[in-house]
Formats: sequence, C-alpha cells, structure tokens
Amino acid sequence: MINPDILNGIKERFADITREMSDPEVATDPRKMAALGREHTTLKEVVHHIDVYVGQRNEIGDLKEMLRTETDADLKEMAALELETLQTSLPALEEELRLMLIPKNPEDTKDAIIEIRAGTGGDEAALFAGDLFRLYSRVAEKKGWKVDLMESSLGTQGGFKEIIFGISGPDAFGTMKYESGVHRVQRVPATESSGRIHTSAATVAVLPEAEEVDVDIHPNDLKIDVYRSSGPGGQSVNTTDSAVRITHIPTGTVVTCQDEKSQHKNKDKALRVLRSRLYEAKLAEIESERSEARRSQVSTGDRSAKIRTYNWPQGRVTDHRLEGDEKNHALEKVMNGELDDILKALRTAENADRLAAMNSD
Repeated sequence: MINPDILNGIKERFADITREMSDPEVATDPRKMAALGREHTTLKEVVHHIDVYVGQRNEIGDLKEMLRTETDADLKEMAALELETLQTSLPALEEELRLMLIPKNPEDTKDAIIEIRAGTGGDEAALFAGDLFRLYSRVAEKKGWKVDLMESSLGTQGGFKEIIFGISGPDAFGTMKYESGVHRVQRVPATESSGRIHTSAATVAVLPEAEEVDVDIHPNDLKIDVYRSSGPGGQSVNTTDSAVRITHIPTGTVVTCQDEKSQHKNKDKALRVLRSRLYEAKLAEIESERSEARRSQVSTGDRSAKIRTYNWPQGRVTDHRLEGDEKNHALEKVMNGELDDILKALRTAENADRLAAMNSD
C-alpha cells in the first residue's frame, strides 16, 4: 500500500499550483508561470491515477464490509466476484502509480531540437544520417508531432552531412532524449561496387527546446552576420542576404540557418537553436554538480557512447543499453518509425535506476 500521506501531499500541491496560477500577480511573471504550468501538466495525470487508485481501495473495503454483514446469498456472491476482480487488478494499478510518483525531469515536457551529424564513413555516413532523419520524421508523424526543419547540409551522394530540426508535441523531449548518442550502421553502401559490408556512424544530439524565460540572452552578447545562402556545390540559391550566422560571444557558440528565404525567419530559428544549446549546457553544469548516485545510467546518455547498431544484412537493430529480449528489434519496423518498444524499455530502465537512487538516499 502506498503511504496515504504522500498521495494527499501530491493532491494538495496540485491544488496549490492551480490556485497560484490564477493569481493575477503570478500571471504577470512569465518565468514562474512557465514553471508552474509544466508542474501542473505533470501532476494532473498523477492526481487522476491517485483518484482511481484510492477509489478502488475504498471500493474493496466496502465490498469486504458487505461480505461481513450481508445476509442475502446472491448479493454476497456478486460482491465476492467483484472483490476478486478488483483485488486482482489492484497490484498493477499500484505499481503503475509508484512509477508515476518518481519525480520527473521538468525538461521532459518540452519540445525537442534534434541535431544529426554524419560521422565516420564518408558518403555512407551522410546517407545514414538521412535515414535517421526519415526515421524520426515517421515517429513524429505517428505521434501527431510537428517537424520544423532549421538547418541542413546535404551530402555529395545524398543524405545529410548535418541536419537540425525541431519536434513539437506533448513530451517530445522526454520521449526522444534517449536517442542522443552514436548510431552505427552495418550494410553494403550504394556506392560500394564489390559488395563489402561497411560500418559507418552518425551522432544524434537531442536538446530540450528552451523558452525565452529559461535562458537570458543579452543582445550585446550576440554577433549577427547575414550572407547569401548557398546550395550544394556552393551555388547561390538566393539573391538576398537571407542566411544568418549568430555567434554567442561569451561562450563562442556559433549557429547558422539558411533554410528559409526570409532573413527574419532564419534569425528566429537560429536563436531557437542557440537558446537550446545554451540551456543544455546550463543543465549539464547543474547535473555535473549532483552526486553520482543520482545520475541515471540510461537517460539521455553520453553523445560519445555507441547506443545502437543497425545491421542491414541481418535485418536487426540492437540497442546496446538494453538486455535480453528487449535488446534486439526488427530493422524494418524500427526504420518505419516504430520506436515505442525501445523507448518504453529505456524509460522503464531509467525509472528503475531513479527509484533505486531515491531508495538509497
């Protein structure tokens, strides 16, 4: 049984947040409203499950009392059957609620910015980067998320040397954060005449998209250059200076964007990427200051770590962070955007690690 004081405390916190968000003074503070809004969204689902769980426990208690006091045989039989059904389903409901009570990362509710870069493997790596972009686009399509292309650099034989895009939708970052790392592909490249299997790689970085209230960027800290955008081979694709390069002087972070024909739109997209990179750096600094015991061994992962291998000849995708039956998956399904089984297993592993860390404190 889950401690009722914990459940009551969560419901009280949810009620406090609801009242606080309706306070006119709070409504004028964008930073506080954004933080409260994220917490409200997270707790709303938890409170619903608490109500279901508490209601089922109360119903079980009522049925037990009925069996103790009822004299009608038919009513007692019906009560006994209903009691058995509720008692059978209660453990799964309780376990689901326990997992929900694990404090979530507040960034999980944010939109995501995904950066894919071709690694070792030359033209084949660029083609694979293109495959990963199509994979994530299909995931977004299945979930009803919006994909917003921000910047891309085409490979000479197709695919992308680099592509940056945003994904907007419920829990986009919390879902896609597990994709950060090195993705390796083993297959016969289209450019290979001898039929030899090559191993290539692409790196994926998934950033929580920062809102303006998350990161303070002072205009004086920015160096903004505009120039004419260019296509493959360097030819000009625009007759105006629509491409934008923004340099954040304090950190040396440089972001470019030239995919839009409008300089204003390119600047807005570049600022979104810059804001998210600075926000991620800020989060990484905070994370490095926490104790090792509190760090999840799965979570977003080290970008230098090999997380997954896509083996074309064997039709198999292997996620190296998982074990047993959860480790291997059908290549065709994964490339068609069916990532839910892998992502669910990774989230479960992360929750188990976080629960263990909580219990060790």
